[in-house]
Amino acid sequence: MSKAIQRRRMITAASAALVPAALPRLASAQASSFPSKPIRIIVPFNAGSGSDSASRAYGEVMSRLLGQPVLVENRPGGSGVVAIQIVKQAPPDGHTILLGSTSPMCVMPVLTKSLPYDAFKDFRPVHGLSYGGATFVVKADSPHNSIADFMAAARKEGRTLNVGNYSDGYMLVATWLGAAAGVKINHITYKGGVQAQTDVAAGQLDLAVNDSSGIVPLWKSGKIKPLAITSAKRDPKYPDLRTMIEQGFDGFETYVFASLFVRSETPDDITNKLADAVRAAMNSPEGKAYQAANSGEPMLMHTKELGDFQRRDYERFKKVAEMAGIQPK
Repeated sequence: MSKAIQRRRMITAASAALVPAALPRLASAQASSFPSKPIRIIVPFNAGSGSDSASRAYGEVMSRLLGQPVLVENRPGGSGVVAIQIVKQAPPDGHTILLGSTSPMCVMPVLTKSLPYDAFKDFRPVHGLSYGGATFVVKADSPHNSIADFMAAARKEGRTLNVGNYSDGYMLVATWLGAAAGVKINHITYKGGVQAQTDVAAGQLDLAVNDSSGIVPLWKSGKIKPLAITSAKRDPKYPDLRTMIEQGFDGFETYVFASLFVRSETPDDITNKLADAVRAAMNSPEGKAYQAANSGEPMLMHTKELGDFQRRDYERFKKVAEMAGIQPK
């Protein structure tokens, strides 16, 4: 081998060795220059929803922290797919964020065969916004004060229960309840939770399932009665509402959540910078004031912790679907 060739190989090897050392500096440069333009949060719901208002409240504080406007764009449609496609097709530079919720990030991957996205491969978690358990409600004058007693009475009578829901996620929660209690469930699907609860109050449904914040108006007006919440612990805002686990349904834990995601290729340092800004906004005086005035618990989960949470909820829904023999469509 000639000396010239040896020298060229030595130079190549030395250059290659310098690449890993240069990468952290490159990443740091990316984070220091981010954001370089307005940040968009793409919300798959109409303006005025709880997730929409949370995005706007925290986004205002984030804009001050990051030095760029944080704009909320409402893109409903396709059970979240319209918003998801917008983020999926945007550059992976952290300037376009998805507000992801239980249905598109955990439930649809279980029930839908040909989704135009992969909730785990196409997106990476940034930070949580809010979460809470689902609740089971009956009419206000029901003689039962717990879900355990209610289901025991239905089982004893051999009744099939008509249960109202307004999403595939709530349908799976009701399916889980029926399987755990040994009671047949007839699913009645609505376009929204209020109508389902109204029919419960009128005695046209046996039971309905909704998020904890959605039941408050009819509950406080004395028209419905909640029997259980599906979170692992009681909601501090409703301390008398017992959990499913407390009532003997071991492992019955699931949530309704809203969180922020970016494209999976987004660099770590930019993702972490966004997550830190969300955390700071949620812990700011404005963030605390928003939380005190609205239902749902603040979801203070950063990147990996949020990803682990999402995976656990997905696996729960997957097991329920398999147990019930529900095949993806």
